[in-house]
Amino acid sequence: MDSTTLTAPPAATRNRVTVPQRIVEIVSDSGEGAQKAGQTFGTVCAKLGNGVWTVEIIPAEIKPPARSRAGASGIRVRFADREVTNRGERADLVVAFNEQVLYGRIESRAYGPGTIVLLENKWADDPQEEIRALYAQALEDFRAQGLEVVELPLEKACLEVVPDARVGKNMFVVGMLCEIFGRDLGKALDEVATVFRRKGEKVVASNQELLRRGAAFAAEQVPFAWDVPAPAPVGERLVMNGNQALGLGILAAGIETVAMYPITPATSVSHYLGRALPAAGGFLHQAEDEIAAIGFAIGASWAGKTACTITSGPGLALKMEFLGFAVMAEVPLVVLLVQRGGPSTGLPTKVEQGDLLSVLYGAPGDSPKIVLAPATIEECFHFVPLARRLAEEFRGPVLVLTDANLATGVAPVPRPHLDPAWLAPPLDQGAWPEGVAAYDWDSANGLSLRPIPGQRGGEYVLTGLAHTRKAKVAYDAVSNQEGCEMRSRKLAALGSTLVPPVPRGADSGEMLVVGWGSTLGAIEEAVDGLRSGGHSVASLHLRFLSPLEPGLTEIFSRFDKVMTVELNYSDDADWPGMTPEIRRRAQLAQVLRERTLVDVDCWSAVRGQPFGPGEIAEAVLARLASAGTGRQGVA
Repeated sequence: MDSTTLTAPPAATRNRVTVPQRIVEIVSDSGEGAQKAGQTFGTVCAKLGNGVWTVEIIPAEIKPPARSRAGASGIRVRFADREVTNRGERADLVVAFNEQVLYGRIESRAYGPGTIVLLENKWADDPQEEIRALYAQALEDFRAQGLEVVELPLEKACLEVVPDARVGKNMFVVGMLCEIFGRDLGKALDEVATVFRRKGEKVVASNQELLRRGAAFAAEQVPFAWDVPAPAPVGERLVMNGNQALGLGILAAGIETVAMYPITPATSVSHYLGRALPAAGGFLHQAEDEIAAIGFAIGASWAGKTACTITSGPGLALKMEFLGFAVMAEVPLVVLLVQRGGPSTGLPTKVEQGDLLSVLYGAPGDSPKIVLAPATIEECFHFVPLARRLAEEFRGPVLVLTDANLATGVAPVPRPHLDPAWLAPPLDQGAWPEGVAAYDWDSANGLSLRPIPGQRGGEYVLTGLAHTRKAKVAYDAVSNQEGCEMRSRKLAALGSTLVPPVPRGADSGEMLVVGWGSTLGAIEEAVDGLRSGGHSVASLHLRFLSPLEPGLTEIFSRFDKVMTVELNYSDDADWPGMTPEIRRRAQLAQVLRERTLVDVDCWSAVRGQPFGPGEIAEAVLARLASAGTGRQGVA
C-alpha cells in the first residue's frame, strides 16, 4: 500500500492496538528541540508507569549544516509494559523534521522494513529545485527499503500557534505522540509546565497550546494508534538520567566541594549541581582548566572533607599527574569519569568504554587506584556514596566510570531514601595519637590513619615524592619499596572483602558473556533471548574493575568459552594478517586475560552508539558456531 494515501479515521472510531512496547525516534537538525521533545514524552510515559529508556542522538559538531546526513540530532525513546534497560532494536515510529537526517540512522540500522516515518512535507514545495529533488529522491529511497512514509504539514500547523516553528515544533510533536499512544494529556500538560516553568507563564501557555494542537492534529492526520499498557506501580519512582543520578549521589554522599571544567558528556552533572549543591550548603567550582579542577579538589580533600572532580577522557589525560599525586600522597578523592569516544578529541558526543586501560595504567610508575563501573542509572547514584567511603577508608582516589549512554539515558528508578551511613562523618579534630606517623601503614592491609589539618600533633608534610612513614622525603631503596607495597596492599585488602559475582542464567555452559558498565541491559536481554532459544549461555557483569571481583578464574573454568562484550576497540581476529600474539583485544578482555590467565575472547565495536540486544546475540551465535570443544584453557 502506498503510504501517501493513508488517511486517519475519526479519533473516536480509530482502532487502538495494544502492544507490549514501542520504539520511537524524533530526528531533526540541531537546535530544533528534538531531544527535549523525546525527554518530555519519555518522562510522561515513565510517570504513567511504563518502563522507559532513552538514547540521545547527538551530532559530533556543535552546529552542523542544516539538512545534512551526518548532522542528525534527536532522541530514541523505548517504552514498554515492563522494565527496559537498553535502546532495543529497530524503531517502530519516527518523526522527522527533514528527510536528509534519516539517511545516517538508516545506515546504522536504526530503521528497517515496517518502520513508519512521519515526515515534514514542506520540502516538497521548497523554492529551491535541488531541495525538492532531494526530497523526492529520499521518498523513493525510503519506500524501496520498506519504510512506510506518511507526509505531514507539521510546520504549517505549528505556525498557527507560534511565529517560528523551530521553537515550537518539538512540543507539537509531543502532543502528537501522546495522542498516537493514548497518553494522558493532563500529565503531558503538567510536564510541559515543569519543563518551561523558569521561562515564565507566557512560554508555558504557548507550549501547552502547541501540545494540544499536536494531539488534535494527530487525531485528524495520523492513520494509526497504539496503547502500551503500564504495569502496576511498585513503590515511588524518580525519572532521571545518569548524570542527574551522579549529581544526586554527590548530595547523598555529603560531598560538599566539586571542582570541574566543562567537557562533553560530563558537563550536565555541573548543570544539576549548579542549582542543587549550593542549596545543600556545598560549593561548585568551575576551574580554568582540567588540571586546576583536580588540584582544587585534592586541596579540598586534604583539608579534611573528600571532594569530587568530574571529567571525560581528554580531561582525564590532563588530570593524570595530579591523580598520581593523590595516590602517592594518599589523599582521598572521588573522580567521576563519563566516557566518550577517543582518542584525542575523538567522538565528543558519542558513547565508548575506551578509558579503562588509561585509568588502570595511565599514570607514571605504580599507581594503584580503586575503579568502579556502575551499570545502571540507579547504580550511578549509589556508587557515589560508596566511592566517597572507599576513598576515605583506603585513603586514595576512587574512580567511577560511566559513559555517554548512561549519562544521557533517561529511565525511572526507585526513589532512594537517605541513609545516614552514606554521609561523611564529622571531622575528628581531637589530638593526634602520640607516636603515630602520618603514614603508619598496617603491614597486614596497607591502611593508616589520616591526619586532618588542625589536629594538634598530627602535622606532617604532604608530598608527591617518595617518602617514609613519617612523611619524610626519601629516595632509598627500602623506603620506596615499602611505600609501593603498602599502597598496593590496600587494593588487595579491599579485594579480600569482595564476594564472587554470580553468573546470570547458568553456572556453566557453552559460553559466558562478560561485560561492564552500560552494556548490562543489552547483554542480559540478548542472553535471555538466546537461552529461551535453547542455547547454553550465561552472562556476568563486573562492577569492581580494580581490584577485580574474586573467583573469576574458577567461574570461567565452568564454561567452554568466555567472551567480553565492550564498547571499545579490538582487532578483527579473522583478518588474514592477524595472529593471536599481535591481536589487540578489547580492554576488559586484556585485563581479564592478564589477571586470570584464561584465554578470554572479545567482541567489541566503536561505532559511537550503544549496543542493541540483537547484534550481541548475533555475535555470540557466530562465536559459538566457530568455537571448538573443551573447557577454557590457560593462555
